[in-house]
This record gives sequence, C-alpha cells and structure tokens, in this order.
Amino acid sequence: MRKLLLAVMLTGLTSTAAAQTKIEVLARTCNTCHGTGGVSAGTSMPSIGGLPREYLKRVMKQWKYDERSSITMGRIVKGFSDDEIDALAAYFASREWTPTPQKAAADALAAGEEAVRRVCTDCHGMKGGDPDIDAPPLDGQWGKYMAIEVEKYLSPEFKMPHRRMGKAVTEVKATEAEAAVRYFGAQGR
Repeated sequence: MRKLLLAVMLTGLTSTAAAQTKIEVLARTCNTCHGTGGVSAGTSMPSIGGLPREYLKRVMKQWKYDERSSITMGRIVKGFSDDEIDALAAYFASREWTPTPQKAAADALAAGEEAVRRVCTDCHGMKGGDPDIDAPPLDGQWGKYMAIEVEKYLSPEFKMPHRRMGKAVTEVKATEAEAAVRYFGAQGR
C-alpha cells in the first residue's frame, strides 16, 4: 500500500514539474517582445512581469476571443488553450514588477500629476504603483506604449472593452493624456 501511495505522489510531482517546465518554455516565446521575465526593453512594448494575474488572464482571453483589438497578440493567443493562458498569466504575475522610469520635463510632470489626480487615481493610484485589483500598475511602464493604448481607447476602430478606462480617457484633453502618460512613465518604486 505504501509503495502505491508513494508511486501516486511521485507521479503527481512529476506531472506538476512537467507542467511548470512547459509554461516556462512557452513563456520564453514572450521574451522576444516583452523581455526576459516580462521586463520590456522596447518603448512600444509593455512590461508584463508582475502585472495582476486576473488582469493578464482577462486581456489575453479578450484577444483570443476577439473581444479586444490587437495587431499581433490576437493571432498569438489564439494558439493557446485557456489553461495555457491561465498558466502564463500566473507565471508572469509571479514575477516582480520592475518599473523603468523615464525622464520627463518638470512642466509635463506637473500637468500629468494634475490629470492623474483628477482622473486616474481611483484605478491606478497617484503614482501608478497602487492599482485596483483589476488594473495594471503604470509606474515606470513605457510612456510610448501607454500613449498607444490611450489612442486605441479614443479610436472607434479598436475594440477596447474596459468601459471605465474608455470613459476616463475621454475626460481629459489630448495634452493632459500625454502629460499623464509621461508622469506615470517617470515614476519608479
């Protein structure tokens, strides 16, 4: 009986280790755009390491099921099962969020701080590092990437299903949105 129990336990450990190895291999395919461990080195690609698991899972499934527009990601995630998406979300959520603070002029920071205070703090926190559970951190996220996302929310051509964010971007002028993006991008921990 003990041998049978030990065999069952070892089989479970082996399959868990194999599943983890498979997700690590699958996650490496994300490194090309999102950087090692999800820390992007490209200004138009978001860092994803340390983003909330539920947020990552929801966005990837929105792309997979054509509920959210994308140029590239929809094609990529369509090849993943829902279980693989869940595992990838858990994998990247388990990484540490690593802000990449970018320089911004003092006047842009002041204007951005005002726009953030008025429109963004409820979801992302004042410096972008204290987000709601369903919102990503924005402190040190690439400014160029965030500006592209704001443009998508403002464009009727893109499906962007997060209604609260869609409403928020319409409450600021383009110059304020640009300043808010610079402000969030300039924040570190």
